[in-house]
Amino acid sequence: MKHFLLVGASSAIAQSTKSALLAKGYEVTQLSRNQSVSDYELTDYLSALPAIETRFDGIVYFPGSINLKPFRSLKLEDFQSDFNIHVLGAVNVLKTYQSNLNEGASVVLISSVAATTGMPFHASVAAVKAALEGFARSLAAEWAPKIRVNVVAPSLTLTPMAEKLTNSPEKIEAGAQRHPLKRLGNPSDLSNAITFLLDEESAWMTGQVLAVDGGMGKLKV
Repeated sequence: MKHFLLVGASSAIAQSTKSALLAKGYEVTQLSRNQSVSDYELTDYLSALPAIETRFDGIVYFPGSINLKPFRSLKLEDFQSDFNIHVLGAVNVLKTYQSNLNEGASVVLISSVAATTGMPFHASVAAVKAALEGFARSLAAEWAPKIRVNVVAPSLTLTPMAEKLTNSPEKIEAGAQRHPLKRLGNPSDLSNAITFLLDEESAWMTGQVLAVDGGMGKLKV
């Protein structure tokens, strides 16, 4: 039976992914700073992580932030904080648990449409997510053929993290209209893609960035 490690497991997308994996009969270990969710005690993703003896068939790294400000308002500390969360946290997790991965395992990281599509107020998010995508491609090359590494790149999704951008019907409608498919993403849109990348159906995919963004990144309609 396959077993997957979900890091940052308290997020809405992580919980949706957990449900999808359990529905397939797989086992899930959760790692989160939220102790009501985590199977292990954890304070942050940059320090020493808990020792886990379990072998895994995949790891998904979910921690993130939505730090949208005009460039003039962003401080160096904002860029550093975002880099720590999105990139160095993922690096620490994968360095720590690389030896736990079975041959044929799949790693999935979460980027953003902002990494490749210029958007105002996204300077910090775009910088760290572009770095994460570069890291994923390099790691995919280094770990091939034994371990696959792919990325899911969403646009605005209806989650608690995005609440400031979606906390009224007017904001939801305005956001929906900016997407070619005229709606915002749901956690299940992302968890379906993540589950696909973890599973055998994607066994010939590595080093890829899978856009799940309502067409935002490629289409102008």
